[in-house]
Amino acid sequence: MRRREFITAIAGSAAAWPLAAHAQQTDRVRRIGVLMPLATDDPEARTRLSTFKQALQALGWIDGRNVHIDSRMSAANAADTRKYAAELAALAPDVILAGGGTGLPPLLEATQTVPIVFALVPDPVGSGFVESLSRPGGNATGFMMFEYNLCGKWLELLKEIVPSVTRAAVIRDPAVVVSIGQFAIIQSVAPSVGVDVIPVNLGDRAKIERAVTAFAGSANGGLITTASGLAAVHRDLIVTLAALHKLPAIYYERYFVAAGGLISYGPNFLDQFRRAAGYVDRILKGEKPGDLPVQAPTKYELVINLKTAKALGLAMPPSVLARADELIE
Repeated sequence: MRRREFITAIAGSAAAWPLAAHAQQTDRVRRIGVLMPLATDDPEARTRLSTFKQALQALGWIDGRNVHIDSRMSAANAADTRKYAAELAALAPDVILAGGGTGLPPLLEATQTVPIVFALVPDPVGSGFVESLSRPGGNATGFMMFEYNLCGKWLELLKEIVPSVTRAAVIRDPAVVVSIGQFAIIQSVAPSVGVDVIPVNLGDRAKIERAVTAFAGSANGGLITTASGLAAVHRDLIVTLAALHKLPAIYYERYFVAAGGLISYGPNFLDQFRRAAGYVDRILKGEKPGDLPVQAPTKYELVINLKTAKALGLAMPPSVLARADELIE
């Protein structure tokens, strides 16, 4: 090789080296952990995970190509939730998605360094998960499920639909602080609408059946299901019991109504998983979770199942129908 050609080759290699090194760095496969409280075979779990992956793909992150996603589904089992949180933290991923309030505490216990993006978490400040909504601090940020005052609207809506209701069973998970908080808000509103509220604690199927059946033994009753992973796991059973005992029931999310429930009022859960992908993208690109503000839902949806209303012999008030975002027939 001639001297001039040799120098040119060396110079070209030197100039290309930083670009090659940069390409190797940016082409590194990133790792994302996902923890959800639903069962592995739950269609809603698959839909949420698929929604998250699709939103990531729109941002350039493709599972199996430049990211690897490790997912764990705990079916709202507390022991499994703790175990899976520890497993995901031990994998040292670039970021973890906590798809529900029950998975966030064990994740925060398992790691103070791995960034966590959460969705569907009520009251993250009051629960001590973040320092503030605007400046979360620490290693977690994400999307709040709803403001607690929404829970009082469930009882008001139940009374508006069925003015004769004087008793309401409130299905909750007593092992979860946020479920207790939701019940407290409903209880505070009860005197103003003339309804007595009775807590019905979630457990196994037999326990839920006994509690709802016992409540339905007296007249003028209605049902409110508060948000929790255990309520989501048992949603088909709860909807079935409400229909069996002719109980008008209010739920916190659309999938209850799609399964035959009467009415729901709450945020769009899938939208939170789409938005969570945006925060994961920003963290993968170098931003810190403590600098990303916790965001509240941007829209609440009222969904009514008219077929269920007819089966219950209910004529929906025009004022409620006019506010509905979706009518299922």
